[in-house]
Amino acid sequence: MTERAIKPPPIPKSCDTVPKLFLERVKRFGDRVAMRDKDLGIWKPISWSDYGGRAEEVGAACLALGLRKQARAAIVSEVCPEWLFADLGIMLAGGVSFGIYPTDTPPQIEYIMNDCAAEIYFAEDDEQLDKILEVRDRIPSLRKIVVFDWEGLHALKDEMAVSFDEFLALGRRHLKSHAAELRQRTEETKPEETAILVYTSGTTGPPKGAMLSHKNILFQMSAIRSLIPFHGDEKTLAFLPLCHIAERTFTTFSQLMSGQLVHFAESADAAMSNLREARPTSFFAVPRIWEKFYAQISVMMKEATLLERVFYDWAMAIGLKRADLIAEGERVPPLLEAAFGLADFLVLANIRRALGIDRCRYILSGAAPISPDLIRWFSALGLYMAEGYGQTENAGIATLPLPWGSYKRGSIGRALPETEARISAEGEILIKGDHVFQGYWRKEEKTKDALKEGWLHTGDLGAMDNEGWLKITGRIKDIIITAGGKNITPAEIENALKFSPYIADAVVIGDRRKYLTALLMVDHDNVAKFAQDHSVPFSDFASLCRAAPILDLIGGEVEKVNRGFARVEQIKRFRLIDRLILPEDDEITATGKLKRSFVSEKYQTLIESMYHQ
Repeated sequence: MTERAIKPPPIPKSCDTVPKLFLERVKRFGDRVAMRDKDLGIWKPISWSDYGGRAEEVGAACLALGLRKQARAAIVSEVCPEWLFADLGIMLAGGVSFGIYPTDTPPQIEYIMNDCAAEIYFAEDDEQLDKILEVRDRIPSLRKIVVFDWEGLHALKDEMAVSFDEFLALGRRHLKSHAAELRQRTEETKPEETAILVYTSGTTGPPKGAMLSHKNILFQMSAIRSLIPFHGDEKTLAFLPLCHIAERTFTTFSQLMSGQLVHFAESADAAMSNLREARPTSFFAVPRIWEKFYAQISVMMKEATLLERVFYDWAMAIGLKRADLIAEGERVPPLLEAAFGLADFLVLANIRRALGIDRCRYILSGAAPISPDLIRWFSALGLYMAEGYGQTENAGIATLPLPWGSYKRGSIGRALPETEARISAEGEILIKGDHVFQGYWRKEEKTKDALKEGWLHTGDLGAMDNEGWLKITGRIKDIIITAGGKNITPAEIENALKFSPYIADAVVIGDRRKYLTALLMVDHDNVAKFAQDHSVPFSDFASLCRAAPILDLIGGEVEKVNRGFARVEQIKRFRLIDRLILPEDDEITATGKLKRSFVSEKYQTLIESMYHQ
């Protein structure tokens, strides 16, 4: 039987703000399961009615504390149902919610809380509680601290801090006599009012709070609804930080639009095993996750038997040939389609199943450029991968491959409906539409730099063909001008390096230098496995990175990449960052990328060693 795509429920005209739409969805979906969270090894269901009830209790408790309209409240937690309860509850009360990365330090939290004069702080656990307690005396606006997981805190006596259960109980008591007040506050929300703040990562200075209105978010949701086919049984897995606009869009807002079931990963580390359990119909991840998938299979094939490798190479050759024809808009010959069916049955379906994405109708990549070779590989597996492009400042998505299902190699797609995109005289991608943000919180000059005559200046360099397909060539601030005057955008070179299963990340160096070099971060698991298989002795990560066979291995991977670039774009020397970099370290962004400026400064001595040999 052919699967028939259906449109999600329409967005009623009366639902012109996020909280109004949320209440409509709660009423519409009722006892239908909205989310599943793992507790003691069991996936526990949470219905839409339960979701709505918890959010209303949060909203009522906020009113009981005297939260004013448009007042700000922070959520500092890994992805979990409570994050969504707090998020929608704050908006029901007319407040403005925003997330803070769980990896942020107390001084960073202090800066953000004071920047927007936040009044309530929702903390995941004792770790996030300790951070705010360390700096709360310097945050005059703070009135209440609410902790989701109170385990181990029963002896705590602090008038400002309460458990989430106590906070919900306060909301229930307030609802008994003030239910109309909460309904009125929700009805008073207006499309042009700020719904959420999203703080940028602050890689080039202090974090900036991007103001997104209800109108911005609903425009984005309507565009997605009109483009992506839905089947009525959508489910996904959420594991990235919800304070990032990409995960917020695909978890919170897409759920309000489509009614999809959201599984919450136990942790980022457990996400891959959770993915195999949840087996979603769609999955969004940043390029680093897709690179890990590819590396996992590549290493697995190196350990496979000769027969298994022969079958894999045969199946992938067929898959790649088919994928290339589809990408070029060509018809796939019947014999090739039949061969692909056999390859899929014998090999490719098993790979998709091993990764947990065998039921995915599509997979999405965003938040950073992805290697076209990686998209090609997933296409060869029989998956449709769409690379979306957008920024916090345009509520998440500005372009997608359109019409849905189409693809052009190296492109980030076409502008969404009712969205304009163009390339400036300087080569910068400009975006205009109702999803473009209101500006940065209390930063007028920064807002003026980003918004000019209604156009969002993205800071990305790009090109557009005569059919409107966009391609990113790099970031303006990342352009390398060599000593010979050659302009080089390093993103394409870095993506090619990261396609190696042994290289996790790369930063190309060369501004005002005679030649290009690179700082590389190796994939610890895959390189350690290589060392063990080849009897390479090492005692820790640093000694692993110094081992001659490992340097030869990485050197070979760099040489493979060099063959695809002009001589002036080739990496002449490289160095390995010989310490494990964790998500909470300053070198890494929230989406797992090395911070170019920070890394270039911190490892200046290592960089200079590549130019003075």
